[in-house]
Amino acid sequence: MAIPWWRDAVVYEIYVRSFADASGDGVGDLAGIRERLPYLRKLGVDAIWLTPFYPSPMADGGYDVADYRGVDPLFGSLADFEALVADAHEQGLKVIVDVVPNHSSDRHPWFEAALRGEGRDRYVFRSSPDLPNNWQSTFGGPAWTRVAGGQWYLHLFAPGQPDFNWRNPEVHAEFLDILRFWLDRGVDGFRIDVAMGLYKAEGLPDVDDQSFTAVSPVWGQPEVHDVYRAWRKLLDAFPGERMAVGEVWTDDPVDLARYVRPDELHQSFNFAWLQAPWSATAFRKVIDDTLATVPFATWVLSNHDVVRHRTRYETADAGTGLDRARAALVTMLALPGSAYLYQGEELGLPEVKDIPPEARQDPVFLQSEGKIPGRDGCRVPLPWSDSGASLGFAPDGIRPWLPQPPEFAALSVAAQTGDPGSTLEFYRRALACRRELVGSIPHTIQWLDSPEDALFFSRGSLICVLNCGLRPVPLPSHDRVVLASGHLPEDRLLPPDTAAWLLS
Repeated sequence: MAIPWWRDAVVYEIYVRSFADASGDGVGDLAGIRERLPYLRKLGVDAIWLTPFYPSPMADGGYDVADYRGVDPLFGSLADFEALVADAHEQGLKVIVDVVPNHSSDRHPWFEAALRGEGRDRYVFRSSPDLPNNWQSTFGGPAWTRVAGGQWYLHLFAPGQPDFNWRNPEVHAEFLDILRFWLDRGVDGFRIDVAMGLYKAEGLPDVDDQSFTAVSPVWGQPEVHDVYRAWRKLLDAFPGERMAVGEVWTDDPVDLARYVRPDELHQSFNFAWLQAPWSATAFRKVIDDTLATVPFATWVLSNHDVVRHRTRYETADAGTGLDRARAALVTMLALPGSAYLYQGEELGLPEVKDIPPEARQDPVFLQSEGKIPGRDGCRVPLPWSDSGASLGFAPDGIRPWLPQPPEFAALSVAAQTGDPGSTLEFYRRALACRRELVGSIPHTIQWLDSPEDALFFSRGSLICVLNCGLRPVPLPSHDRVVLASGHLPEDRLLPPDTAAWLLS
């Protein structure tokens, strides 16, 4: 049986607003992505995942969808999307698009009708003299807003993102039709936003803890699995191995595995890997838990919702973050399963922490009245060149929608291309090396004896070594080094914050 394309794929997340601006309005767009497809092909990825580009008032960067079957003029047109898919396929790249089924925009025709008293059962409305329960918005403040007439509607995120009522069959039918619409236009898969959140417990009881746990009245209700069984049947009915990957936040690997049973989603994001501290012990636990429970593993270090991993791994020692980020990539790419990259990590971009308050746009920052910085710091537009008002992100003279720090110039694509020591060229080498090896090594790992604070494992003839400690450690027996995240001295020692691939 042929191995499905997504099992070992390297998927590159494109935050559409911040990748490349072709129109000259300072905001990234579909035409900008289309122009940069050769860059992505040269980088060595197998697929791209596009964040929402649908018509939206942009209360949450497009994750508040007003029309699930269109393209916001900010990003282009449906013809632009179809041209992008065609060009991507010509370049050998698959295309995954975001679908947002937990909530819509408050400008969606269904919600506008609900405010007029029509079809309110498509959303979660409750009649109550006070707040219906103690649930909080993930972005801050109560998860309920009162409308004219006295009823409240639920929004687990921004007030402009009312939650659908998935106990209404009309919602099921609508999303199956939305999936068909995009499948007919050639998309290869879907990334499902808040995949564990569609259903809420009957009665909407109060909660003590609203964090992303396996047992919660807010998240992970058992009925959600019937949704994904229906979606799987639809995906399987289309040619070309169409797939779905879920954004599932949970504290339990067994719960995570339920979403990827043979008749449900193909993959689910493995956020335990992203959340693990810089520790050989922590990494090994995540690897063991994942490979013991999930049939088709995914690995991810950064995305548009979290602090970039270069910055997360940084300590008081300048440079530690980048060294560790490169080592984490080498380790991740050696593991069985698919790897999801976030735009800009191949440039070694750090989190931008000093965005002026007046420039910030994330609802997390706005709803917390500035107490929480929000996610703008990982969404700053990419630097393509080392000069100009937008460092090549937009046409000459155009400033980007979020300001870029001066240090981005030295990290730009232009500055790093051709420099063998750069992070960009390192990523290109690492992905090329993985592509050469992945078909010839088993889809399982074997742990090897390793020094304290180090992690050694093998996949057939490939040995991956990672040193999370403070002192160099001896390398295991091997024939040659094929990839290293940093300089390896000739005395066969692995320096701290370094990983390598060895062939035996």
